[in-house]
Amino acid sequence: QVHLVESGGGLVQAGGSLRVSCAASGLTFSSYTMAWFRQAPGKEREFVAAILFSDSSTSYGDSVKGRFSISRDNAKNTVYLQMNSLKFEDMAVYYCAAGFRLRLRLTSAGEYDYWGQGTQVTLSS
Repeated sequence: QVHLVESGGGLVQAGGSLRVSCAASGLTFSSYTMAWFRQAPGKEREFVAAILFSDSSTSYGDSVKGRFSISRDNAKNTVYLQMNSLKFEDMAVYYCAAGFRLRLRLTSAGEYDYWGQGTQVTLSS
């Protein structure tokens, strides 16, 4: 059984930094493209970042480019999202997703096979 478990969310000041993690189990992690999506209340789920299974190349949503960084550690079956210069509009539940050998349509939530339960990121002034 596949499990994706996010951690590291919490309360952070605007302008600050936070790193969230997603630990995967029950799958061959190195065969999965990993991604982060987020969803704020009343809004659709939004693509944040992805890192490919094949060469760890990365892709980012326009709203986070230059501020967020995704990375993976295949030895630990874990994907990370480093978030810097956080803004109020970054406040959301952040979800980890896994797509088997996914190379295309990385921004489409429907392309991913497994999802975590989410971790809340809250901003304060």
